[in-house]
Amino acid sequence: MRRTSTTSLALVATLALTVSACGRSDTTEDAAAATGAAVADGKATGTITVWAMGAEGEKLPEITKEFEAANPGAKVEVTAIPWDAAHDKFTTAITANKTPDVAMVGTTWMGEFAGMDALDPTPGEIDTSVFFDGAQKTTEVGGTSYGIPWYVETRLVYYRTDLAEKAGITTPPTDWAGLKDMAKAMQDKAGAKYGIGLQAGGVGSWQSVMPFAWSAGADLTKDGGEAYNFDSPELLKAAQYYQSFFTEGIADKAAPATPTTEPDFASGKVPMFISGPWMMSAVEKAGGEGFEDKYDVMQIPADTQSSSFVGGSNLVVFKNTENRDSAWKFVQWLAEPETQVDWYGVSTDLPSVKSAWQDPALADDSKLAVFGKQLETAQAPPSFSTWEQVVSTFDTEMEKVTKTGADPAAALETVQSQAESIGTGN
Repeated sequence: MRRTSTTSLALVATLALTVSACGRSDTTEDAAAATGAAVADGKATGTITVWAMGAEGEKLPEITKEFEAANPGAKVEVTAIPWDAAHDKFTTAITANKTPDVAMVGTTWMGEFAGMDALDPTPGEIDTSVFFDGAQKTTEVGGTSYGIPWYVETRLVYYRTDLAEKAGITTPPTDWAGLKDMAKAMQDKAGAKYGIGLQAGGVGSWQSVMPFAWSAGADLTKDGGEAYNFDSPELLKAAQYYQSFFTEGIADKAAPATPTTEPDFASGKVPMFISGPWMMSAVEKAGGEGFEDKYDVMQIPADTQSSSFVGGSNLVVFKNTENRDSAWKFVQWLAEPETQVDWYGVSTDLPSVKSAWQDPALADDSKLAVFGKQLETAQAPPSFSTWEQVVSTFDTEMEKVTKTGADPAAALETVQSQAESIGTGN
């Protein structure tokens, strides 16, 4: 089970975000891109308005008191926003110049909001190397960072260890062939109806397919990162592999739109699936007492490498803030290793700062450690402002591939054609 802790990270504090006297780095020869103006020294003051979604919006006030205690002249006001209303609320606020100082922003929204010229570039004194590389890249649009990764998640393969042993498998596979062999053995020898649960197309299915694409070495962009690249040989290889689970009856092509993952996993009907860290508590609740000892997680098996999808949320400061310095000081504080561990204790959101994973709250959990390892190579989709629009076509085409046996090559050509028609929006 997960443990929570507020253990201080004194031994790794030097790896935290560092603040120096440097200002803009645009003019230096090695500067990758423009950075924001330096943040003034001293404590935060004034009111800092913050928007955050879902459970994060509800729980964030629990730790902001610590920031206010360290900055007696500052007050943090958090507004919790439902996820389903958030995107429209942000775009309306941007258009009306009524944005908050700080906000939690979904990683796939960064390109759109930066394209609207709404975000303040990350100050140059923030050390972005402390974050997982894939997570840091989600803050970058056109080479410029607009915020920091707040928390992260990635996807692993969940599998029933007891049923795997029954199927004659004691060591989790590390390559694609091994994963398929394991799934088939779960059916033939361990009584599973389906060897693995995979999303059969539909909304968000790209998040299930892309880990295999990245593991095959796919790059979703071309022309120096300026265009979409959906019809590559690597993505085709991944789509063909993904399809094979359905055509060979190892995965259910008629899986319900409303997933039944937890009960199917607990019963052994579907003893493997791919998902994020939040499913740990869900499957343990479904499985009952002692179930945590009947399953484990493994990294996405490799073709040329092991990679997965990196998600989570970023923290941004809006350009029209009237309290910029204090806003960035609050963001910096949320990215300190100690704060990241405290926030994990409150929310179970996984830290984006690599050094925070050395805390016993995370390091002593063997399953969480695998998530941390996968995050080292996890990747994110391009920060094009049209990504959400384009990827809906990918989801539609993949449903044809998985459910009707449509040709993956033709499907990806359709996606690429649509992507070129829509453009990157950048």
